Amino acid sequence: MTPDRRSFLRGGLVAGTGTALGGLLGGGSALASPGLVRRDRPRLTHGVQSGDVTAHDAVIWARSDRPARMLVDVSRRPDLRDARRIPGPVLTPETDLTGKTFLRGLPSGEELHYRVVLADTDRHSVRSEPVTGRLRTAPRVRADVRFVWSGDLAGQGWGINTELGGYRIFKAMAARDPHFFLCSGDLVYADGPLSETVALPDGRTWRNLVTPEKTKVAETLAEYRGQFRYNLHDANLRAFNARVPMIYQWDDHEVTNNWYPGEILDLPAYTEKRVDVLAARARRAMFEYTPTAVRAPKGGRLYRRLSYGPLLDVFVLDMRTYKDANGPNDSPTQRKGVLGAEQLAWLKSELRRSKATWKVMAADLPIGLIVPDGSAQEGIAQGDDGAPLGREREIADLLSFAKRNRVRNMVWLTADVHYTAAHYYDPSKAAFKDFDPFWEFVSGPLNAGAFGPNTLDNTLGGVPKFVQAPPRANTSPAEGFQHFGEVDIEADTGDLTVYLRDIDGTVLYQQTLTPLR
Repeated sequence: MTPDRRSFLRGGLVAGTGTALGGLLGGGSALASPGLVRRDRPRLTHGVQSGDVTAHDAVIWARSDRPARMLVDVSRRPDLRDARRIPGPVLTPETDLTGKTFLRGLPSGEELHYRVVLADTDRHSVRSEPVTGRLRTAPRVRADVRFVWSGDLAGQGWGINTELGGYRIFKAMAARDPHFFLCSGDLVYADGPLSETVALPDGRTWRNLVTPEKTKVAETLAEYRGQFRYNLHDANLRAFNARVPMIYQWDDHEVTNNWYPGEILDLPAYTEKRVDVLAARARRAMFEYTPTAVRAPKGGRLYRRLSYGPLLDVFVLDMRTYKDANGPNDSPTQRKGVLGAEQLAWLKSELRRSKATWKVMAADLPIGLIVPDGSAQEGIAQGDDGAPLGREREIADLLSFAKRNRVRNMVWLTADVHYTAAHYYDPSKAAFKDFDPFWEFVSGPLNAGAFGPNTLDNTLGGVPKFVQAPPRANTSPAEGFQHFGEVDIEADTGDLTVYLRDIDGTVLYQQTLTPLR
């Protein structure tokens, strides 16, 4: 049964354990008082976040300064006067005092307000100051949808510069009032130490906020956790997190640059050379600090499909966990690449099942740009412009499958390369032709060095329709060239419009796509 307004207000909302909220409150009573105010009460340290919001589910994240019980109040009203309370987990040092409360049974297509309060584990009436947030659940009927996407935060030595407004791109994204933010990876730069000052080409000085964990590459679990805490020092990001749910995927810099399973590092900055060890620590920190609905740091897969009503399904891909080793990428017989057999089979099945008008492919790597890793290849394309080789074979197989099974209206979104672009993949111009035409849009970085442009491989017939890249490598955020993308889907027509925007939200390029029936 679909929860409606009446069932929600009766106490139909349930916690992640599946316990009915009304029973927890003794028959659905009104929200209890916040509790006794004490000077030694717990404190929320890094704001609140929500994530993986669907029609009836959501995840709420918080962190405490000490062991405490997480409590979440949810309401349709901004003042939360009729809120329902959902008991969350006890936040302990085992998870670096972070925790997630899983909400179930939410009403679809509604703006909801929430408040997080911490209760002392020994003196339950001693409560923290509350921190509030907002989210919007996915619709069950055709409705307008807007979301933003980008990636790459605090990379190449460019961290939080409060003199220049911090991560001010999040203000521009918040001004678009999106339903959610698709983070395309590199939410942290665990391999990117910061210095307090950096000389800029125009004679100015860039001044970074620096924490102990950002003075070296991350290797320990504590250091990986510190990468995520660092970004949450920024007021713009915390305000954005409280207003806009996130869909998160990871890429390489959450661990180390261009990593792949089984890699052994040959870098003097690292004392731990085994990437698999580093990746396990980074993965745990990532699960602790992002509002993903995936619960298990070890076995829980990151690839997933999130439905956002009849007009949109988001397919969140994981192009890191199953990636093959970086090399020439030119095998004529290779079957695996960046997805792996299990994820590729899942993706094909989910694409066939999807009834949504638009299938957004959230990729942490572009599929047609050549991305070298020294003399090896980091990306999917490798630049010979001929028949699919290496990792290209996996993507070619997926695209051919989509054509055979009439999977229409796939749009690929990515970041990774630190500039913004629009690519149209045209089989009539491609070396490999067994696919339907489609678009790929690139946008980034959020706050990192700007680079590019990269070269488009012609295997899939990629045509650059728009490119904005900086004048030189590692251009600082002080010079602009920071970007995000926006997707608007119109309920009546089903048209999808992509806007590529700069650091202030100015539109640089837009493209409207009409769905194929």
